[in-house]
Amino acid sequence: MKEDKEIRDDEIRIIGNESPTPQPSARRLWRWVAGGLAAVVLIIVLVLAVRSGREAAQSDAETYFDPQPAPPVTEVRAPQQLGQAVDSLVRGFTEMRDTTINDIPLRIYIPHNAEMALHVGRLDKCDTTIVYAAQAADIRRDNRKIVGAFVLKGEPLAWGLSKKGYCAIIDGKITVGVAANSPLFEEATERDGYFFRQYALVDNGQLVENEPKNKSIRRSLCDRNGEIMMIETLSAESFHDFAQALVDLGADHAIYLVGSTSYGWAVDGEGVRHEFGVENPRMPRNTSYIVWRRE
Repeated sequence: MKEDKEIRDDEIRIIGNESPTPQPSARRLWRWVAGGLAAVVLIIVLVLAVRSGREAAQSDAETYFDPQPAPPVTEVRAPQQLGQAVDSLVRGFTEMRDTTINDIPLRIYIPHNAEMALHVGRLDKCDTTIVYAAQAADIRRDNRKIVGAFVLKGEPLAWGLSKKGYCAIIDGKITVGVAANSPLFEEATERDGYFFRQYALVDNGQLVENEPKNKSIRRSLCDRNGEIMMIETLSAESFHDFAQALVDLGADHAIYLVGSTSYGWAVDGEGVRHEFGVENPRMPRNTSYIVWRRE
């Protein structure tokens, strides 16, 4: 039958493909949704992994580059190499080394071919046997007497326990230590030795705290691995910071020597005298010194 090309007024005709467009099945639709979700989850996982990796890398970088406390630095010579080998026939002198510990400039004095003793009263600057001298015990301001126990060549000049640090010199052996009561005081009186007390700074490698909190030029008498040396700061420092520098330098025992502007000197290997402090012609007659003399 021939298709009628005309459209009657009471007829609705669909123009185009007469067959309906096929719709996706429910199963296929769920597959598309599941695939999309999987892709989204994968993308999220990748983003998190990348971010985590970056954070881990940043954490490692911060740990690696984070400034650490700087170890003690010796500018001139390593602490274990401070003392130099000296021929026993060489004329006595004082080895002097400048170093920096914990940003504190220090000067180290190590006498060679010399013996240490105590001296009370004015020093003779013309005495060419002296290679090092520095004030030892403190003097009371009110009565100008020596503070703490003091023995001069077997003769006790002062008694007392105001400070626990001590130095004893008996038969040429120097002992630096910390003790409330030491038999070395009596031994020094019996054997023509020397003994004095001062602030303790280092005891068996451990820092000793002290009451004075001001800053000043500091000096000390130290025993480091059996080697006796004197150490002073080249800048004003607290007791605590000075004692910590001595600990970091490797001091086993250390006691204080009078610091600030107290006068003294050292004679180097060329025979040149290096003075420190300020010479005061009106020092009390009980002013005491540690004195190293050529053997």
